[in-house]
Amino acid sequence: MGKLLENISNIPLGFGGAAISGEGGGYGFGQISEDDAIGLLNTAKDMGVKLFDTAPIYGFGVSEKRMGKAFAKNRDEVFLVSKSGVSWHENKRVNMTNDPKETQKMLEQSLRDLQSDYIDLYMIHWPDEKVDIRKPMEVLSKAKEQGKIKHIGLCNTFEEDLNKAFEIDRVEAVQCQLNLFEQEVVERLFPYLDDKEISFMSWGTLDKGILSKRVDESRTYDKEDCRSWAPWWKQMDNKPKFEKLKRIWPLIEEYGHTPIELAIGYNLSNESCSMVLCGARNDQQLEGVVNATSNRPSDDVMKKVMEIILED
Repeated sequence: MGKLLENISNIPLGFGGAAISGEGGGYGFGQISEDDAIGLLNTAKDMGVKLFDTAPIYGFGVSEKRMGKAFAKNRDEVFLVSKSGVSWHENKRVNMTNDPKETQKMLEQSLRDLQSDYIDLYMIHWPDEKVDIRKPMEVLSKAKEQGKIKHIGLCNTFEEDLNKAFEIDRVEAVQCQLNLFEQEVVERLFPYLDDKEISFMSWGTLDKGILSKRVDESRTYDKEDCRSWAPWWKQMDNKPKFEKLKRIWPLIEEYGHTPIELAIGYNLSNESCSMVLCGARNDQQLEGVVNATSNRPSDDVMKKVMEIILED
């Protein structure tokens, strides 16, 4: 059967859509004009990136709308990924639910915002302990029969929900956090995904900029960047990471590698990882992440890095 994402592109890199929607609010990483965002998306496509990942919460719809405008005339040349489950009220209070009515509503809105009759991969964004995963899966299975979505996926999921989801329809892709500091999915889920031939793509590949060396203890953020206000970021103690990275940066530089090459190289060193998601906010950043996919650190370098990472 083979895995869904293995043959989408020669580059195992997906464009993370939260990077182009900061001023819209919600989950985003700083201001970028619509023209610049659309230009960046098309540059990514021209460089060989084919998968573009988005969600309604990225800019409260801004990310999807910009992708819709960018690819309206060449829709068949890209592979679009979007999600249901994280919506919002009129006052922009975030609402997380997998209620099937909300799933249907969000799918229809995403189709409109993406200016497309179909979405290549549609995913349930987060588990919802109040709603059996089989209920939204029924909505997605029907939508697949109607041609509105081509493939179904789950994000941030676990084995029990995957088993239940398979009772309704096949799950072809899973998206979870994976990076040098967040490795739990490797043992928890990869054996299951390999057994079921389910593709895996990583979010958090650069750990919100920490692993690209663009974020350190002195970094400040503008108001359009969710890292300036989000509790999950402000309450996070990243000091232990920074201390380890102070030892890792000189090591990889000695071997001629950049921080981004290390971050992407680690994820792709896991054979179960078919695709890494990375955001970019300008052409220089985009070129950096694209080039990093083909210039990965050797096993010897990675071993030395992991010894530091795994130290207590």
